[in-house]
Amino acid sequence: MAFTESDRLGKLPPYVFVQIDGLKKKAIAKGADIISFGIGDPDLPTARPIVAALARAAREPQNHQYPDGEGLAESREAICDYYARRFGVKLDPGREATTLIGSKEGIGHAPGAFINRGDTVAFPDPGYPVYQTGTIFNDGKEYRIHLNEANGYLPDLEKLPASVLSRIKILWVCYPHSPTAAVAPKSYLAKLVRLAKKHDFHICSDAAYVDIYFDGVKPPSILEVPGAKARCVEFYSCSKSFNMTGWRLAYAVGNRQMIAALRRYKNNLDSGQFNPVQIAGIEALRGAEKYIASNNRIYQRRRDLLLGGLRKLGWDVPTPEATFYVWMKTRHGMSSMEFFKALLAKCDIVTTPGFGLGSRSDGHIRLTLTVSEERIAEALARIEKAGL
Repeated sequence: MAFTESDRLGKLPPYVFVQIDGLKKKAIAKGADIISFGIGDPDLPTARPIVAALARAAREPQNHQYPDGEGLAESREAICDYYARRFGVKLDPGREATTLIGSKEGIGHAPGAFINRGDTVAFPDPGYPVYQTGTIFNDGKEYRIHLNEANGYLPDLEKLPASVLSRIKILWVCYPHSPTAAVAPKSYLAKLVRLAKKHDFHICSDAAYVDIYFDGVKPPSILEVPGAKARCVEFYSCSKSFNMTGWRLAYAVGNRQMIAALRRYKNNLDSGQFNPVQIAGIEALRGAEKYIASNNRIYQRRRDLLLGGLRKLGWDVPTPEATFYVWMKTRHGMSSMEFFKALLAKCDIVTTPGFGLGSRSDGHIRLTLTVSEERIAEALARIEKAGL
C-alpha cells in the first residue's frame, strides 16, 4: 500500500511564508539583490549580555540534561517579574506561567490542550495562520472574525451572532495585531473579557508584538483587565522583543487551569526548552526595558523613513502605532499577488501578499521594518525608478 498523508494536512491552506521564501530564493539564484520586507524576522542582533548568558550556561554540564517541561523556576519567575513591572499584573510562577519552545509552538499546541473534536475556535481574519492550523489539527470548527479598517481592525463584538458566541470554546486575539499593526485599548479588552464571561468562553491572547511600539505609547496586556485571569491565557514571546527569533523561547501566562492543561499536553510531546536558552531569557527579561527601548528607537526611525518616502511617491500608507509592520493597500488596482510580483520583478523587493494572511485581505500587502535605513532608502529609490 502506497503512503498517503493525513487528511488533516490536506485541509491546510498554503503557508504563505514558505511560498515567499521559495520565490525569494529563485530570484537570488538568478543574481538579484533582494531587499526583503517579507517575513518578520529582526535583523538586529541579540544583545551581547544575552548571548554571554547563554555561553556561560552552555558550559555547565548540569545544563546538558533534559530540562523540566514547565521551565526553570527562575525563568518563570523572570517572566512574572516582568509582567509585574510592565503591566502591573501579579502572576504565580508556580501555577500561572510556563515556558514554551517559541510562541508558535505554544499557539499550535494550545487547541490540543483546550478543545475537543467539533468545538468552535474563533480567530481574527486577517491574522496569524497558526490559529487556523492548530484548529484543523485538532478537528475543531473554525469561525473567522473578519476585521476591517473602518472598525480599527478590532472585532465588532456587537455584530457577532448570539448563536456563534454561545458555541465558542476559544477565541484568539492578537494585539498589537499582525498584520495590520492595530492596537486594542484596555477599554476594548475589558469589553472582550466581559463578553467571554457572559457567553462562557475563554480567550487566548497572542502578545508577540506587545513590546514593539512607537511614540512612547505602550500597548496593554489583556491580563491588566480585572478578572481576566479567570478567562485568559496570554502568549508572550522573546522573539520580537529581544531579537531572539531563532532561540525559540516564549511563555504562556494567565489562567492556571489552562496553563496546567498546556503543560500536561506539552509534557507528552516535547521535553522543554534547553536550559541555557532559558537562562539567556532571564537576562533578557531582567534587562527588558533597556533592550526594548533600544530596538524601538531604531524601528521608529525606520518607520518614519519608509512612510515618508512612500508618501512622497504617492502611496497611501497608514501610520502603525506598534509592531514592526506596515499594512497597506496595493497600488494601481492590483491584487496582492500581482503587486507582490511587480515589486519583485521590477524592484527586487520582497513583501508579504495579503491574501496569505486572511480570506478578505487580497488587495493589501505587509512590509516589515526589519530592514536597515540604508536598504530602505535603496528600496524607495528602486520603487521611484520603476514608477510603482
